[in-house]
Amino acid sequence: MAWSGLTSVSAGKQLLLKTLLLPGFPALLRYVQRDCATVFMLHRFQDAERGIAGCEVSHLRRALAYLIRNRYELVTLEQLFERLGGKGPQARGAVAFTIDDGYIDQATVAAPVFAEFGCPVTTFVSTGFLDGKLWFWWDQIEHVFEHAACRSVQVRVGDAVIDYRWENEEQRAQAQAEFTARCRHVTEAEKVAAIAHLARASGVEIPHTPPPRCAPMSWDQVRMCEGLGMTFGPHTVAHPILSRTTRDAMNYEIAESWARLRAEARSPVPIFCYPNGSWDDFGDREIAALRGLGFIGAVAAEPGYANALTFQGSEDNRFRVQRFAFPDGLPHMIQYVGGVERFKQILRRST
Repeated sequence: MAWSGLTSVSAGKQLLLKTLLLPGFPALLRYVQRDCATVFMLHRFQDAERGIAGCEVSHLRRALAYLIRNRYELVTLEQLFERLGGKGPQARGAVAFTIDDGYIDQATVAAPVFAEFGCPVTTFVSTGFLDGKLWFWWDQIEHVFEHAACRSVQVRVGDAVIDYRWENEEQRAQAQAEFTARCRHVTEAEKVAAIAHLARASGVEIPHTPPPRCAPMSWDQVRMCEGLGMTFGPHTVAHPILSRTTRDAMNYEIAESWARLRAEARSPVPIFCYPNGSWDDFGDREIAALRGLGFIGAVAAEPGYANALTFQGSEDNRFRVQRFAFPDGLPHMIQYVGGVERFKQILRRST
């Protein structure tokens, strides 16, 4: 009986998603989007030659074509912040795209596609990554687990000592995911020590430079992408979770990344992107630092709309702008931009 009920719910959801694709349907709920916008967040883009898994170009093209065909307003992030702050027209369901980190596929794969559709996109880069001084810590973890000849390892993460064991790829992936998650909840120093311990215990040397699939774009590619219409904002130097760092380290990560970006990019955007981006990953300390450096706002990775009423409700709210992860399926994207998700939020608040 439980299985039958679950199937019915699933079938109903699939019917709703298919209905979203019908001509004219999105316009029915546009009114609920009048005071807010949808900001999408992307990371990797599929590149078979480099072995990169991510958003498929065909899906991105289909999504952008849909937005243009249905006359959604595609705006830059900076324009959106101005409008949310009361300068210019209401957001009226506008859509903005963002990309995090600064990987090479974001320049070679994503930038030309967004340019093809004339769609603005802001990419947030970790400047130490582009400078070739480091590669991302989660990629290092993946490298160690992939190259470990052993099938078990004992490693310390903060105060905990954990035994990881795996017999197949699925268990290996689970161990990697669990270890990575733990690293997000310890101090920066403890995280660095844990990854070094993992590498030693696994007998894997972490190379100085990343493998091709984990490589950054270059500063020349940043400027090339600017020529295609992409804009850039800072995402720290080394991508630490700021709330897990010391005050001095936090100030350095923000100020230095902004200084490097201004030195290399032609028109950097004074909007910051928090690494990891959950509510626990930043706070009043980080917002005060950003305000002191003259930033006009910041984006998080918490799902939700960029709402004008919230944005203007407090001076700090412009530093807590929410984003949706860009979905894999077109109907799910339409659910966000077309007002269905917004309508559901309004209903939940009224009950």
